Amino acid sequence: MTVKGRFTGLRAWATALPAPILMGLALPAVAAGDEEVRQASALEEVVVTARKREESLQDTPIAISAFSAAALERQQITSTEDLDQIAPNLQFASYGPLTGNNSAAQVYIRGIGQSDGSSGVDPGVGLYIDDVYMGRSVGGVLDFRDISNVQILRGPQGTLFGRNTIGGAVLLTTTLPGKEFGGTARLGFGDDSLYEGFAAVDLPVSDTVFTRFSAGARQRDGYVRRTFDGLDLGNEDTYTLQSSLQWLPSDRFTFTLRGDYTKEDENGSPFVFASINESQVFPAAISSGAGCPGATFPPPSVPLDVVDPRCANDATWDLGKYRNGGNAPASSTLENWGVSGTVEWALNDTFALKSITAYRELEWSGSRDADNTGLLVLHTDFSSAGDQFSQELQALLETDRLSGVLGAFYFEETIDDFLLVPFAAPPPLVASGAIPGSIDYQRALIDNDNFALFTQWTYEVTDAFSITAGARYTEETKGIEIIAFTLTPLTRPLVIPTTLNLPFTPGPGLNIIPRPFQNKYESTTGSASVQYRWNDALMTYLSWSEGFKSGGFNQRYNQAPAGNLPVAFDEETAETFEFGFKSQIGANVRLNGAIFSTDYDNMQLTYRLGIVPLLFNAGKSSIEGAELELTYAPGRLIVEASAGYLDNSFDEIATVPDTTQTVGPDNTLPFAPEWQANLGIGYDFDLGSATLTPRLNVTHTSEQYFDAANSIEVAQLDDVTLLNASLTLEMGAWRFRAGVNNATDEQYRVAGNSSFSTSAGYAEVIYSRPRNYFVSASVDF
Repeated sequence: MTVKGRFTGLRAWATALPAPILMGLALPAVAAGDEEVRQASALEEVVVTARKREESLQDTPIAISAFSAAALERQQITSTEDLDQIAPNLQFASYGPLTGNNSAAQVYIRGIGQSDGSSGVDPGVGLYIDDVYMGRSVGGVLDFRDISNVQILRGPQGTLFGRNTIGGAVLLTTTLPGKEFGGTARLGFGDDSLYEGFAAVDLPVSDTVFTRFSAGARQRDGYVRRTFDGLDLGNEDTYTLQSSLQWLPSDRFTFTLRGDYTKEDENGSPFVFASINESQVFPAAISSGAGCPGATFPPPSVPLDVVDPRCANDATWDLGKYRNGGNAPASSTLENWGVSGTVEWALNDTFALKSITAYRELEWSGSRDADNTGLLVLHTDFSSAGDQFSQELQALLETDRLSGVLGAFYFEETIDDFLLVPFAAPPPLVASGAIPGSIDYQRALIDNDNFALFTQWTYEVTDAFSITAGARYTEETKGIEIIAFTLTPLTRPLVIPTTLNLPFTPGPGLNIIPRPFQNKYESTTGSASVQYRWNDALMTYLSWSEGFKSGGFNQRYNQAPAGNLPVAFDEETAETFEFGFKSQIGANVRLNGAIFSTDYDNMQLTYRLGIVPLLFNAGKSSIEGAELELTYAPGRLIVEASAGYLDNSFDEIATVPDTTQTVGPDNTLPFAPEWQANLGIGYDFDLGSATLTPRLNVTHTSEQYFDAANSIEVAQLDDVTLLNASLTLEMGAWRFRAGVNNATDEQYRVAGNSSFSTSAGYAEVIYSRPRNYFVSASVDF
């Protein structure tokens, strides 16, 4: 397929691009004597590392959104989940519906990502902290407490970043130690009993050794109240510790040692009841054995709209957007720590070596009442403990015309997952003195290894024209050992087993033989681009890139698969062609844009096999889209804006026997709104020796679905426009800020989970936090 044919769906958008491009072409080249004009510009200098070396954002042939710590602060971006308010075609949600954990990131770039946060499933967007790859999506929701900058790379990054960057990559860089004693401190307060604090201090040890230590904490009440016991869901209770040491024995050698620790202990995700399918859900019962009116058995005895606490219907349990009717345990915990060491050695002005070594441990849990009623329809209790080790080596070459990198990457992780799922049982199990249900016991031991070799080179044919090409070979081994079975019936009180010393005899359900299974995946992915700098104001590029995400094993079951063997899914791939431009018009306007077309093949999407969500390869999809990013900074005014457009369709749909809530020909990919845009405006007023800055940030997102089945019970079916506002007063080293988030009090869905067409018949959803206010004070010393 030709490049021209791949962009037929973008003609209307593309017609708008020549205007700014022609404006850039019409601008004269900036002479050497005009360099002072550039230095006096209010635009921030933006340096990125998307190609494993430092270079200007405007010289990099990749669609990148880059933000400094100051830019994040002024736009009220306080964590990774806020990034979709300022970056086009990015969706970053927390509250993993299937894990019940508040820090389970659902990250999508240009329609490619992964919503299942369980350990047997890899994310589709790679998250890196100080060049260290974070292997799991749980733990990917991070507060920006000591962050230096954020880079969002859109499109497959299979050459230089490799593992699970098929949709793109998010790169976070923490603040390095300062060369002199100093630091910063911040306190904040707000409604919902918000309390937060942060402090960082630079402590030089000698002329060559420098250290930095920081600590932060945040507490806030939840915004969903559970009627059963008054528990507030969606609360925040987290703290972090960070430290770094940098040794600079010479101008050519740098050693950086980093460590971090995060702990969260919260009440659980703020799910509420969305709907229940009375024709599907099994009869619930109280101890007397009475059936739920409206269920399939026994026959209805009262209308479905009767409010009856014994009945799983909409009339009884739809308590509104911010009240929850569940009674099962609800909690979300996380403990995450790691250390890394980075060595950078410049052998001479041309050749350098770099080594990145890291070890991390992650423990988390999530408990939720999935049906959000006072009945046992389906509950989950998930816990996980794992560790990872990674090693990356790079050799970098830079000459007048040729620059590039040759590298090797190794990654290994082991994870122990434990899942208990009490669920409703068929009518024969409903009897006096019994709990009407069964419990699935599932334990999975996961062992993954990844090895890769990669290289990428850029050659400047002329001062204006350059070409880039690269490739990566990946070899990945996925291993799993599963112990799983169903216990039935349950007796009062409900005893949940935590070891294999079971209080019950396993029923007729699943019994996977506890022996390891292993699959191996290999892939060679490539990338290439050509770029031309028309003058100092305008650069254009055309690029091609591939991404690969290996397959794996499903780990959730409540009926035995054939031969008691785990159900595997295959790798998925993406291929993207992109045309883009980077322009700086005059001294105060930066305008960057891109149009792209992606073939997304063998997509790993979630289907339901009975009540169980499993991953299958769903077929092929085409994704086309465009992005624009603008910064306008004439003196005291600063305007920051972006817009993203996505159009996707399914070209082929795989048939998966015995599944429900599958992909249809008219479906769209999850977390892929057609339009997304933001606009931020701030202005500095002088007040004597102080500066007062009012700022407005507006974000618009069109309707979107949260699952591949496009379940309307949990989808965001209306466009959402958010307004955030702040007022900042700077007085020397002090900064005082007051603001409001969601100023118009929009109430919209941010995540959802549907098992509506299965025998469980439930759908649950999470709404945004209502309008909330904050004040903060910070000082640099």
